[in-house]
Amino acid sequence: MVANIGEQGYDRAEEVKQFDDSKLGVKGLVDSGLSSIPQIFIHPPETLQQLQSKTRPDAQPIPTIDLSDLHSDRRFAIVDQVSALCRNFGFFQITNHGIPSVVMDRTIAAIKVFHEQPTEVKAQFYRRGRGLGVSYLSNVDLYKAKAASWRDTLQVRLGPVLAVADVPEVCRDEIVAWNREIQRLGEDLLGLMSEGLGLRTEKLKDMTCLKGRVMLGHYYPPCPQPDLTVGLTSHSDPGVLTILLQDHIGGLQVKHDGAWVDVKPIPGALVINVGDLLQIISNEEYKSVDHRVLANPHHEPRVSVAVFLNPSNREGLFGPLPELVSPEKPALYKEFKFSEFMTRVFSKELSGKSLVNYSKL
Repeated sequence: MVANIGEQGYDRAEEVKQFDDSKLGVKGLVDSGLSSIPQIFIHPPETLQQLQSKTRPDAQPIPTIDLSDLHSDRRFAIVDQVSALCRNFGFFQITNHGIPSVVMDRTIAAIKVFHEQPTEVKAQFYRRGRGLGVSYLSNVDLYKAKAASWRDTLQVRLGPVLAVADVPEVCRDEIVAWNREIQRLGEDLLGLMSEGLGLRTEKLKDMTCLKGRVMLGHYYPPCPQPDLTVGLTSHSDPGVLTILLQDHIGGLQVKHDGAWVDVKPIPGALVINVGDLLQIISNEEYKSVDHRVLANPHHEPRVSVAVFLNPSNREGLFGPLPELVSPEKPALYKEFKFSEFMTRVFSKELSGKSLVNYSKL
C-alpha cells in the first residue's frame, strides 16, 4: 500500500492518508527496505535550494554557558551571559547543569527503544489530536505541510500532571526521571531569564511558565535520499522556552545573521532556545529564532528529546509585561489568550512565526 507512494497517478491527499492510516511511521518505511523516499516526503525545489545555500560550516559554534557555581557569587555573571545570548542569539548550550550524564544517556536510549519496537506495538499509541496525554505519530502537521519530514515522534504531556500509567512502559521510568530533572533545571533557567530582564527571579514561574511542559521524543531514521527532504522544517518554537537533549549524530541548525549554523553536539550539554511567547512577554528583548533539522544521512538513527515549557494558565492573557513597556519602548504586541494562540499554531504547518505575526501591533 504505502510502498506505492510516488508512482504514476500520484494523489497527495490520498497517499498522505494511506501513510497515516498504516501507522508505520517513517521507521516502518525504512524497515520495509525502500531505497527511495515516497513522494509525499519530497520537498519543493525552493526548500531544497535553501538547504544547500547559506550554510556556514566555518561559523563560530553556538555559544555555551557553564552553569557550575550557579548558586554562588558567580550567578550575576551567568545571568549576564544568559541575558546577552537570549537577546542576540536566541540559542545556546549549557554544561554543568546538574543532570547526571547517566540520566541523559538513559533518556535517549529509552526513546530509541520505544521507536524501535515492532509497528504493531507502537500502533496502539498512534493518534492525532490536541490535548492527548501520550501519542506517537509522524509529522504533527502531516495534513497541512507542503511535504512530510523524515521523522517520527513520541509526545508526552509532562505537566501540570504527568499521567504516569499512560506512558509506554518501555520508557516510563526514564521519562518520569527526565521530567523530574527538567522541573528543577527549568526553574533555574526561568529564574536566570527573569533576572536578565530586570524582573524578580520568580516572575516567569509565577506566570505558570514551568507547569505546561510537553516532551517530544524525536526519532530521525536513516534517509536514503537526504537531499530531497528534511528532518524538521524551519520553524521557531511557539512557547516560552525549549530544553533539548540531542545525541551525537547532529543535524540541528539555527539561523543566525541570515545564515544557517550547525548546533554541534557537545557531550553532556543541553541546547536551550527562546520561544515565541517569551519574545512577546519580553517585548522583544529576547529573540525567538528559526531552526531546522536536516534529514539524517547516517546509517544510524538520530534521537533527540525536546521539552517545551509553556504556561498552564491557558485562558490567561499574555502580552508584553508592563515592567518592560515604556514611552521609549511601547508594547510591540497585543494581548491574547494562550489557548487561542495554540489553536493558531495547530491550524497550519510548522514553518512561519504564527504567534509573532498574529499578535504584532
